[in-house]
Amino acid sequence: MSLHKKRIKNKKEFIPLDWERAEKIREVLHYLYEINKLVPIIVEGKKDKKALRDIGFDGEIITLHSGKSIYEFTETIAQKFEKIVLLIDWDEKGEELYCKVGENLQGMWEDFASIRELLKLLCQKEITEIEEIPSLFQRIAGHSLDVRQWDE
Repeated sequence: MSLHKKRIKNKKEFIPLDWERAEKIREVLHYLYEINKLVPIIVEGKKDKKALRDIGFDGEIITLHSGKSIYEFTETIAQKFEKIVLLIDWDEKGEELYCKVGENLQGMWEDFASIRELLKLLCQKEITEIEEIPSLFQRIAGHSLDVRQWDE
């Protein structure tokens, strides 16, 4: 894995850049962007939704914390959609929610479960929340992310 360094203005410290990992994150998120044109993404909260919007997602993104119980929320989702992407944080609370929501929406999200798992692996232990993905990408790539841009 190639590791590059970038000097920060007015500081003597260096931030390691990891372009290979950044490129893999970009590929996974672009794939998710394409899926999101047809399939809604469920995220934990408003900050997660905003983070995805900020990097270019324009499909349907639904926040889990919308004032309803998990049961009511999942019932509404099950009635409205055939498939969904569960993109819940992977901190302790997020993992609990992921299990509960996933249990109630069996058969609707499993096709896309690998996306979340890939992001968890690629983000390593540096972040545990969806809202942190844009800043992680900026840190390891040296520039911001726009999932709409794709140059294979």
